Amino acid sequence: MASKTDHNTNTECSYHLPVMVDECLDGLNIRPDAVIVDATFGGGGHSRAILSHLGPEGRLYAFDRDKDATSNSIDDPRFHLINENFMHLKSFLRLNAVRRIDGLLADLGISSHQIDEAERGFSTRMDGPLDLRMDRREGATAADIVANSSEKELETLLRIYGELTNARALAHAIVMARGKEAIATTSQLCEAVRPLLPRNRENKMLAMIFQALRIEVNGELEALRQMLQQATEILNPGGRICIMSYHSLEDRLVKNYFKTGNFEGELVKDFYGNVQAPLRQITRKPITPSQAELESNNRSRSAKLRVAEKID
Repeated sequence: MASKTDHNTNTECSYHLPVMVDECLDGLNIRPDAVIVDATFGGGGHSRAILSHLGPEGRLYAFDRDKDATSNSIDDPRFHLINENFMHLKSFLRLNAVRRIDGLLADLGISSHQIDEAERGFSTRMDGPLDLRMDRREGATAADIVANSSEKELETLLRIYGELTNARALAHAIVMARGKEAIATTSQLCEAVRPLLPRNRENKMLAMIFQALRIEVNGELEALRQMLQQATEILNPGGRICIMSYHSLEDRLVKNYFKTGNFEGELVKDFYGNVQAPLRQITRKPITPSQAELESNNRSRSAKLRVAEKID
């Protein structure tokens, strides 16, 4: 019979295997009495690791907008799970009487649980409703976006969020297909664009199409911008922000913000030529998974971790 610890570990791994745990802990540089935020709770793997480094006076507040993640909540008096979007970071921390924090971690990847549940619509390999919402309590689904966007809007979405060079042709194919039959499932969308996919890059391009829709459905980039700005405001001097991203759009925002304090990457200097930015980069180049981790968890392959510290 599995012990409680074994059960927690098995649950965590089946829901989502946490990526670069040791590297995240090193980046956070946790004091025993620190107040830490895990902005993307998921299966709770990173949260459990953080709790193991906190003392009795430490506190951990975790956010996850996906209601499914609440089933992984941790029974620990130092831990509090907030079932909300991390873009509302400051408001919900205030509701819990928290005005300052010492560290924040965000793993921006979608969880293995979300990918492996066909009914969520995140997988290009399993048929299911074309949903793609992180929070199924609100908002338009990917099917709604596909049905109601103009061809030009779809092209822009696929070009910017999917970084697809043939966005115009893909958007036209989707519009032609939906004119014959509503695109309500993941397989219908895949079939609509399949003639335009190079045989050796089918899966990669489908992933980029789904990425574009997922970003639009969940407002992911705007949520990231707001979370980074709010986290910087409430971070104590010397506190750390650790962000793990999985595609260039996220990584570029994080890189620019950590370096310059804005998302455009424009250096703002004072009269004496000093860069005016609230954070200091701890990692000039992103940290990537070790070869051993890549072999044990293939889904970690595109992860990039960046760390910054609040300047006093």
